[in-house]
Amino acid sequence: MRAIPLTVTALTATLLLTACGSGGGDTGSGDKNTGSTACRIGGLGVQVGPANAAPAAGDTGDVPVTVTNRGARCTLEGFPGVTLSAGKATATVPQDTSGKPQRLTLAKGDTASFTLTYVRAKEGGTKSLAVTSLKLRLPGASDSQDFPWSYGPVQGKKDAGDPDASVTAFQQAGD
Repeated sequence: MRAIPLTVTALTATLLLTACGSGGGDTGSGDKNTGSTACRIGGLGVQVGPANAAPAAGDTGDVPVTVTNRGARCTLEGFPGVTLSAGKATATVPQDTSGKPQRLTLAKGDTASFTLTYVRAKEGGTKSLAVTSLKLRLPGASDSQDFPWSYGPVQGKKDAGDPDASVTAFQQAGD
């Protein structure tokens, strides 16, 4: 029986794994084959605010939302889905398409954020949505989570169901 040196066996195994695509790992280059899945809201820590709240009707406010990955590597690709709720009335916040979303891969502990910008409405106005909560849904995932809203009523463009607000694409911390 002939013995094969250990180094030749190890080299052969390494070459086979590399050829199969399972030995390279994630390079962070944005390749589609990163081995990660869409981030799910339950696997992230979410912080809404602190806000630069609009102090009076007609003023603009910004609410930053930061997510921190608490689990396995995952990706964010696209815009967050944000719905404002006031009792039974809801309004979907449109995307700020002036910035193009990037594919972000988050390892455990990595953070990303987006900003919700809104115009404060006059209390009780006909185009006013008396928001009490916001619902956040991540791109590529169907689950969502509600968060309290304490920044005053949101102005509608045409009516209360068409908020004068927008959400930016996610940006990774440090970008």
